[in-house]
Amino acid sequence: MATTTTAPCAATPATTAAPATTAAASSATPATPATATPAASPATPTPTPTSAAADATTTATTRKRATYNKDRYDVDRSALEQLMRRRFFVSQAFEIYGGVGGLYDFGPAGCGVKANLVALWRNHFVLHDSMLEVDCTNLTPKPVLDASGHTAKFSDYMVRDVKTGTCLRADHLLKSHISGLLNATDSKLTPEKRSELSLILAQVDNYGQEELKGFIRQLEVKAPETGNDVTDPAPFNLMFGTPIGPGGELQGFLRPETAQGIFVNFKKLLEFNGGKLPFAAAQVGIGFRNEISPRSGLLRAREFPLAEIEYFVNPSNKTHSGFAGVKAMALPLCPGVRQLKDLMEPVFPTLAEAVTEHVIGNEALAYFMARTFLFLTKCGIPAEHIRFRQHLKCEMAHYAADCWDAEVRTSYGWMEVVGHADRTCFDLTQHIEHSHQQLTAYEPFKDGVKIVPRTVATPNKKAMGMKFRAESQAVCAHLEALPQAEVLALKGAIAAGPTQVTIGSKSYTLDKDLVQFKDIQEKVTGETFVPHVIEPAFGLGRIIYCTLEHAFWTRPEDKDRGVLSLPPILAPTKVSLFPLLSTGIFSDIINVISEALTEANIPCKVDETGQSIGKRYARTDELGIPFAITVDHTSLADQTVTLRDRDSCAQIRVPAAKLVELLQGLISHKITFQVLQATYPAATVKDS
Repeated sequence: MATTTTAPCAATPATTAAPATTAAASSATPATPATATPAASPATPTPTPTSAAADATTTATTRKRATYNKDRYDVDRSALEQLMRRRFFVSQAFEIYGGVGGLYDFGPAGCGVKANLVALWRNHFVLHDSMLEVDCTNLTPKPVLDASGHTAKFSDYMVRDVKTGTCLRADHLLKSHISGLLNATDSKLTPEKRSELSLILAQVDNYGQEELKGFIRQLEVKAPETGNDVTDPAPFNLMFGTPIGPGGELQGFLRPETAQGIFVNFKKLLEFNGGKLPFAAAQVGIGFRNEISPRSGLLRAREFPLAEIEYFVNPSNKTHSGFAGVKAMALPLCPGVRQLKDLMEPVFPTLAEAVTEHVIGNEALAYFMARTFLFLTKCGIPAEHIRFRQHLKCEMAHYAADCWDAEVRTSYGWMEVVGHADRTCFDLTQHIEHSHQQLTAYEPFKDGVKIVPRTVATPNKKAMGMKFRAESQAVCAHLEALPQAEVLALKGAIAAGPTQVTIGSKSYTLDKDLVQFKDIQEKVTGETFVPHVIEPAFGLGRIIYCTLEHAFWTRPEDKDRGVLSLPPILAPTKVSLFPLLSTGIFSDIINVISEALTEANIPCKVDETGQSIGKRYARTDELGIPFAITVDHTSLADQTVTLRDRDSCAQIRVPAAKLVELLQGLISHKITFQVLQATYPAATVKDS
């Protein structure tokens, strides 16, 4: 038989809603945390490093979650993966047919977390900054990806087992081999050799084909499962190709990123925004990457959810109106110059200092890094497990001005979850060249009209018509649309003799009889330019995994009871609703409460399985449901119910009529469970 008891409310409630995490972090800088802060409500994240004195009163009932220092990160990954499969958060796709590597299905709980993460992302970025959202196709024709460079360069380096033919990603194989050497218990490495290997390991992601080849040979790297030799690295293009149309005349690919859909729609977006810069466009969608040897679950999948932002800005003014609100934040930065010295401990300048000292390239890039930090902490990832690593010059794309990855500490190591890049004007310039469309913006001068010298190309239309006939109109239009730099280059070329120009797929020979050049003084009211782009790109699948890993823990009194302490805003279900007994006597109250919660858009789950209350609590804890309501005999008498907090297991008795109001406050982090404990009497529910 189940029973409940109620105790008077305490004047000073125990801290139970936000149990602390402990960490033994050491750092090269005084600001690096030595002890992690409590895993508090992520609604008000702290952007600066946490204090070494934080939460000195951790009790035995405090939840145990991952701990961090510079050498160690502890989490029971096996137990988490079992929970994810058992509660159908995520499952390998086509499992009844043996499964396919790198493909995963989200179950009901996983879909809920994913939908809530996307909603939080939209609220935090799109709504907060009034971004323009688009939804473009997954299927992309080859000419678009020729322009973006993906057709030629979207590759990883692959090696094969010389006997079995098994494909392996070269950089991952080298990383695994070096990590094994460094972590071996019987290691006989000298300090000098250990330092050398550590530096190689820190820069593996930057190495090209020849460097990977050299280190694999030098360190005698073998295939991990067979011990066989491996081939030299060779590039492997990671895009999934498919013909478009029944005849297959047009080659297409599943998009490797969502960004190109934004770039090709730039003219429409600029017009939608009234022709004004800066503006940001955003897109949430699926990306595809034919991984060589996908491992690590959602961290390296072949089909994955993405969210990307393209912030279009005048290249001479890479500022952001929101920077003033974040410039005092101190983020954990790993600048490139420190990485080259094998110094991976972060430093903590304010963003204002980082921009002024040119550690971060510009205000706009720094602004989005700050917003990303706040977003990740809202997702429940502790600040001490986040860092921003700058790309080294040798790993940065040739066109990029500055790149920073937001990385999260996981049981797999530091994992990139968000990339921040100043892509300059590369993307729009490439699409201008390949599409012959002017993807430019115009801004009036702030100080009025200017007189500027200009050279114009004037086609001799009569001579053009006689020579090129029906094609003369296209040639004339091309000449009249040339930007100033190309006009000057053409003028110099024709002065030296007949010159070929290419328009589309055809070439035309021009000379001084067909084109004349004239120097003029022109009144100019503004400038036309190709905008630069600041891009934050979010791997939502990776963020989901990191959120689950950092939310997972087991209760100290029962190691088999897993708990997912998801932030309420991300939890797939916010409330469990239990009748104390499954006899039906509580059905009327259960139905009234369920309807009220549903009308208030609070997802709830009624559990009338008849199992003990303890087992039902344990099941909802594994699903990450933050609150539980129990309807008991007292409820029949006075219309009150018990409300349970997942993390602390504390319960209070509250009026049923107040549930919607209280839960809305708890879910939005406007109130805490500790505050409610000071207001409402404590209660317990047991089976006897």
